[in-house]
Amino acid sequence: MKGIITGFSCSDHVSLTKAPAFVKVILFSFLSLFLFLLVRQFSSDITSVSNPTTPSRKFPMSFTSTPNQTTSAVAGENPPPSSSSPPTRQPGMAVERTGIIDENGAMTNDFMVGEFDEELIDSVVNGKNGSDEGLQSDENGGPLMGKIGKFRVCDESMRDYIPCLDNVEEISKLNSSGKGENFERHCPPKGKGLDSLVPRPKDYKLRIPWPKSRDEIWLSNVHTPFAKDKAGNTWVKRKGDKYIFPGDGTQFSQGANQYLDQISKMVPEIAFGERTRVAMDISCGIASFGAYLMDRNVSTLSIATKDVHNNQIQFALERGVPAMLAAFTTHRLLYPSQAFDLIHCSRCSINWTHDDGILLLEVNRILRAGGYFILAAEPVHRHEENLFAPFKEMENLTERLCWELLKEGDISIWRKPLNNSCYLSRAPAVQPSLCDAGDDPDNVWNVNLTKCITQLPGNGYGANVTAWPARLHSPPDRLFSIKMDAELSRREIYKAESRFWHDIIRGYIGAFHWKTLDLRNVMDMRAVYGGFAAALHDFSLNCWVMNVVPVSGSNTLPVLYDRGFIGVMHDWCEPFDTYPRTYDLVHAAALFSVERNRCNVTTIMLEIDRILRPGGRVYIRDTTPVIEELQEVAHALGWVPFKYDSSEGPHSNWKLLIGEKRL
Repeated sequence: MKGIITGFSCSDHVSLTKAPAFVKVILFSFLSLFLFLLVRQFSSDITSVSNPTTPSRKFPMSFTSTPNQTTSAVAGENPPPSSSSPPTRQPGMAVERTGIIDENGAMTNDFMVGEFDEELIDSVVNGKNGSDEGLQSDENGGPLMGKIGKFRVCDESMRDYIPCLDNVEEISKLNSSGKGENFERHCPPKGKGLDSLVPRPKDYKLRIPWPKSRDEIWLSNVHTPFAKDKAGNTWVKRKGDKYIFPGDGTQFSQGANQYLDQISKMVPEIAFGERTRVAMDISCGIASFGAYLMDRNVSTLSIATKDVHNNQIQFALERGVPAMLAAFTTHRLLYPSQAFDLIHCSRCSINWTHDDGILLLEVNRILRAGGYFILAAEPVHRHEENLFAPFKEMENLTERLCWELLKEGDISIWRKPLNNSCYLSRAPAVQPSLCDAGDDPDNVWNVNLTKCITQLPGNGYGANVTAWPARLHSPPDRLFSIKMDAELSRREIYKAESRFWHDIIRGYIGAFHWKTLDLRNVMDMRAVYGGFAAALHDFSLNCWVMNVVPVSGSNTLPVLYDRGFIGVMHDWCEPFDTYPRTYDLVHAAALFSVERNRCNVTTIMLEIDRILRPGGRVYIRDTTPVIEELQEVAHALGWVPFKYDSSEGPHSNWKLLIGEKRL
């Protein structure tokens, strides 16, 4: 080698710096090869002395799916052949023998077993955790595993059972103050909740499709005192095996449509379906007001208490009208501030001026800035002082609330102010006073009513929503009032959620033929921003959605209402305030993986079964372990479950569970 170098450097007395370029390249190549071989030989000699069995430390990459093991691979690398020697540890590295492989990664029969609970192993091997009586949970009500037997069916007397409103034991213990505490939620204590399937009426029939159901329902599907009391009057008429709703009667003497036309003529600015999109009907009767507003693109939530006429809400839901049980009593309603563009009360038998107007102050909280309150009462003549006096009290109270009386008479209409200027200009002694600046008007779960006026946001949030239908996809300003981590990207997150559910629903329509399912009453158990409901509207599915915001997450209710939807706050560790057999479709995305850390998921599934109509469906998107657990519960409930890969593909940790509650 020395000769070669000498030859190139001195032969013919040619200087290396003056040699041609190709000669320099050849010389550099040979020199690099020489150095590489020299270093390799030197390294091999040392390695053979210190560790003669150590191969190259290139660890194999594998795409093989192994339980509880996450694998990775570098793009472009091919897996080595299976006959490759297992990698060994580096010299000096300590190896902890915790498995069935030796220090070189090879399988071995000589391994140590760590500590274990013999009783636990015995219970698993011998099936001691299995039970035909249903699942057992840990003391925290966490996830349930093991074989589940079929749930039994409750007694026939429980066919209309609402757990938190029919808790006779707890209600009987109340020291009532006359404020309606008996109409509030009194849920069974932990361990005494519903543990069986609520039965359906013996002659129950699949519901009549919308819009025909607005005018008639099956008599056999509503078996309660209201049906007997109201049959034969002008609200409800019995015809064969059906109840008929003529749309007129004592509530609307000229008919519901004529009544709505009259309101529009009195105050054209109400503009049903444009300026007014979301409404509330208090003590709704059989919800004809809301039923006929649907033709005018107004989504109306009809509410009433569960009282002597205790199934008017059941009638509304059977008709296919948005409704739920709620009471103006001692707690805030479970709706956010500035939720409703219009609130209607026709002969609702509520004394609005009682107790310093505390109930009307709650109406003021949930009424949007610039929104309308309509009070339709029995005709009152001014010479009947004993009847006219209550209305004068109402006028006095609304004046102190800064409401503007637009129309007075058998139908009186007020408008709420757009800002706080009127409130701030009142004399200091005027009551009711303004609520403290620290009061959160959107905090509604188990919050007592207070005798104060809810202040409006100084930035105009809530008052500046766009008209329908533009508000459906326009990110509202109150998006930035939500308590959550993201600050600058909220609009992008909002739009991304809408796009995500648009794609998902398009897939459901194609794969599961949603347009042929005749969906009407739909619940989204974890609505977030309402992207699921927006997608149903975009694809013209003729249904309404009860958007539920769980207490375990961020309070996005203001955004849902600004978007033009209805919704409610709820804790899914407790039953929901509605009748059995309410919904055609119950949807839950990423709900159970959160709630299983708070309560028993089987209890939630039992509640879904209670509110799901026979013939209805449940769609649950969640992680694979959760879906596998829920699939077992679904079998125990008597559903017909199907498990599918999510749209992310078969290797995604997200799966879809569909349950059918067949009649």
